[in-house]
Amino acid sequence: MATDYYAVLGVRRDASQDEIKKAFRRLARELHPDVNPDPKTQERFKEINAAYEVLSDPQKKQVYDLGGDPLTQAGGGGAGGFGAGGFGNFSDIMDAFFGTASQRGPRSRTRRGQDAMIRLEVELDEAAFGTTKDIQVDTAVVCTTCSGEGAAPGTSAQTCDMCRGRGEVSQVTRSFLGQVMTSRPCPQCQGFGTVVPNPCPECAGDGRVRSRRTLTVKIPAGVDNGTRIQLAGEGEVGPGGGPAGDLYVEIHELPHATFQRRGDDLHCTVTIPMTAGALGTKVPLETLDGLEEVDIRPGTQSGQSIPLHGRGVTHLRGGGRGDLIVHVEVTTPSKLDPEQERLLRELAKLRGEERPTGQFQPGQQGLFSRLKDAFNGRT
Repeated sequence: MATDYYAVLGVRRDASQDEIKKAFRRLARELHPDVNPDPKTQERFKEINAAYEVLSDPQKKQVYDLGGDPLTQAGGGGAGGFGAGGFGNFSDIMDAFFGTASQRGPRSRTRRGQDAMIRLEVELDEAAFGTTKDIQVDTAVVCTTCSGEGAAPGTSAQTCDMCRGRGEVSQVTRSFLGQVMTSRPCPQCQGFGTVVPNPCPECAGDGRVRSRRTLTVKIPAGVDNGTRIQLAGEGEVGPGGGPAGDLYVEIHELPHATFQRRGDDLHCTVTIPMTAGALGTKVPLETLDGLEEVDIRPGTQSGQSIPLHGRGVTHLRGGGRGDLIVHVEVTTPSKLDPEQERLLRELAKLRGEERPTGQFQPGQQGLFSRLKDAFNGRT
């Protein structure tokens, strides 16, 4: 026996087909002429191809194991080692370099559709507590005229006469390596293996048409700007009536007249006159849960914050809610009438005579009460 094909690939005589293929791929990556153009390497590359052509084919391997050499027999590939059909292991060469063999056979006309996304505007209270909404969706749906087949009623797709249903055409060329066979998608059927001579008049052979549908979307409590809700199978139907992709609903929260959202906490500002900040008061505030009174303690300064726990947005993941933070703004009157000015000067005099303690001194409380009556809520 002139050539030991097992030794060429570096495998045992009892090696499995998987071991033979792995050995060939490893050597093909090392010895391919595009990687190593040395003439000796090219001869070595021809040898491993010849060895693999024999050992990967059960019938040729059997002949070889019985003492014959199928490559030198009638119909064999000869010394080039590429087989009667040209470069018979081209797909394995491609697999060796790119990890997967080149695709064989016709492409399917039925493919999965694309995902779709729409933007949905919600109010703050809807985002905080959740809701359901009806949305209008314009997507591709299965053509009811041809049921996704793409052919006019009463007709069907026919086998392509150029590629005979293979979806690809082959061409053999000669190179220094011998005969090389290359394949490409059939230009007549675009690789599908079939042609549609009479396309459906409704969908023009695509198997789908555009349609407007109404869907009901459940908005969970706690969604925020940018939150996406996935509706499986509600996206675009694929070509040829293929399975639909998914629909993503992206939430856009509308601005609120009173509250600003920061995470799951809400923030707002209440403005009170100077006398209310000094004496204390209760300010009505319309929250997401209804009307509540905010307790302003005596001596409250401008910029202080009052938290209302559990009055914010529901946590999207996990229980509970955020807080409502009330920021207090104390205003100073810009214009005073004579009585207001007199009372303020009297207060300033009293405050100047006493060391500041943070609390009203005797006489100041009553004076502030008169100030409050004098201002009568005006600032």
